Amino acid sequence: MGDTYILRKGHSTLGDLKNGMLAMLGITGDVHFVDPVNGSDGNNGSDASAPMKTVTAAYNLCADAHNDAVVMLPATGGDTLAAAITWSKNFTHLIGLSNDLPGMGQRCRVLGGATTDLTKLVTFSGYGCIVRNIQFYNGADADVDNGAVIVSGNRNYFKNCLFVGMNHATPAARAGSYSLKVTGSEDYFEDCTIGYDSIERGAGEPPELWLATGCSKAVFNHCRILTRSETITASPVKIDAEPLGYVEFDNCIFVNTSTNWAVALTDCFTITSAQTHYVGMRGLNQLVGITGWADTATRMYMAMPASANTGGTNTAPTT
Repeated sequence: MGDTYILRKGHSTLGDLKNGMLAMLGITGDVHFVDPVNGSDGNNGSDASAPMKTVTAAYNLCADAHNDAVVMLPATGGDTLAAAITWSKNFTHLIGLSNDLPGMGQRCRVLGGATTDLTKLVTFSGYGCIVRNIQFYNGADADVDNGAVIVSGNRNYFKNCLFVGMNHATPAARAGSYSLKVTGSEDYFEDCTIGYDSIERGAGEPPELWLATGCSKAVFNHCRILTRSETITASPVKIDAEPLGYVEFDNCIFVNTSTNWAVALTDCFTITSAQTHYVGMRGLNQLVGITGWADTATRMYMAMPASANTGGTNTAPTT
């Protein structure tokens, strides 16, 4: 995990950060701080002692391709969005100044709930953006497909993020729901958690990670993909259209939780795309509560000790 930088009131302007985390990330433009609990959108957020309240208002002050940043301060509450955000400005970054907890329970939170019933929280359609230490959680309860985040832009970098969509039983039973949907090219996810294990995914068998039309060369490094399903044919990862070239998973763990260990899913990946592509499995990728890798195993390439579809499956040790 990386270094943690603490900001003090009166010493939190961009100038004080030049030798800190933001400068290390290459963020050289304007910074707008956000505190969903103590902030006000009447501020411009240029100093952490007078932050803005919402990510949306701070993002609206950023300039396209200027290396500006929205910086969230950790808080006991999150920013519950009134409307979904289209993050279309290139090289515009979203940074949480919480600790570098890898992909779980960050205190910098972008939320959706039953009041607004958003079908998604953020669509990252810009390119070259850095998103770090942010939790995206959609708890909408309407009977429509929903998710947390869509990444349609190219060459974006996500680190220590949590993506939780369909976290209510109603949308979690719909086939078109998801936690993270990727349609962009060359996007990179590191130390992230995709999905959750508190709400059972129902008969529609929605995936947690959906690699859809346009997705190409996405990389998932040291990530957790979590689901909760009692439907044996469900798969936490879906690849259904035109992932050109390859997608790659490095040292990731894929986990299905069921009550009293009752159900192990048959396949981790559902692969229906007819396009020429490869799913590269590098390092030690692991399955827990899932008995095989893919329904179309010929698309998978791995260097496991056993090259069978069950290579890397975790089992409890013999007593």
